[in-house]
Amino acid sequence: MSHDNARIVTIFGGSGFVGRYITQQMAREGWRVRVAVRRPEQAGFVRAYGVVGQIEPWLANIRDDASVAAALAGAEAVVNCVGILAEGGKQTFEAVQSGGAARIARLAAEAGVARMVHISAIGADPDSDSAYARTKAAGEAAVLEHFPAAVILRPSIIFGVEDSFFNRFAAMTRLSPVVPVVGPDTRFQPVWVEDVARAAAMGVTGEAGPGIYELGGPEIESFRALMKRMLGHIRRSRIVLPMPFWYARLMGAVLDGLQRLSLGLLTNGLITRDQVLNLSRDNVVSEGARGFAELGIQPAAMDGILETYLFRYRPGGQYAAIKESARGLR
Repeated sequence: MSHDNARIVTIFGGSGFVGRYITQQMAREGWRVRVAVRRPEQAGFVRAYGVVGQIEPWLANIRDDASVAAALAGAEAVVNCVGILAEGGKQTFEAVQSGGAARIARLAAEAGVARMVHISAIGADPDSDSAYARTKAAGEAAVLEHFPAAVILRPSIIFGVEDSFFNRFAAMTRLSPVVPVVGPDTRFQPVWVEDVARAAAMGVTGEAGPGIYELGGPEIESFRALMKRMLGHIRRSRIVLPMPFWYARLMGAVLDGLQRLSLGLLTNGLITRDQVLNLSRDNVVSEGARGFAELGIQPAAMDGILETYLFRYRPGGQYAAIKESARGLR
């Protein structure tokens, strides 16, 4: 099967957690996919998502006009999946989530790209105390200014095999008797990465009309409840320890300061002050927002998906189920 004449979609950040699922979805639908990333030599694994020659890692930096324009040349659609949870070096919230989104939308419009999908986040707010949330909102505004017919997706926290949420806390239980939680009563509406990818694909193909969609799964739970759910899946008993906001802010400020003083040699991978600000607000679909219902997608519940990848954190790992059934035979 030749893909020489297939339609081209450029996916910025197409090798990341969400991006790789959108890449797979578009490949299944027969599109040629350019996976535009800063380090294409590390994105070679995406080629396996399609047939030979269908998916191509492509060098692009969303802080640079020329490389973005080259990645968009000849594309019918573009998806922007690039986002960061913490700043480091030149990868600032402003440069990536605001400036980068604006650059992609502007150059896509200039190139005559037909459709654009932009991955934002629930909580994007120009008036937020959080730089993450403010730049997400600025990115959305810039996208709509340059590309008014864009589809903007705002997911709640995203879960899936490679997620950095459930995996991170499950890994912590191997070493710690406690699971520290900042904002234990903050509510989330976790959404499966495959469902987000399906929504993005609908934006690429034109099945989803322009505008903003907030994406949340069928269950709304507090941070504390999500950690207890995770512990149930990994068969471990741990103390879910609420961390006061004042202490978390102080800890985040100290760790951020150490990162700055070390000129980025030490990176704050634990908790930043900005993340603490975000954890003080619920992360759920707002009332009246368009979402999965308007897209005709029935989002997946958590348990059936979580058990497919969290089992590796059980005391017996992949053999835990065998050991449990063996105990039942005694």
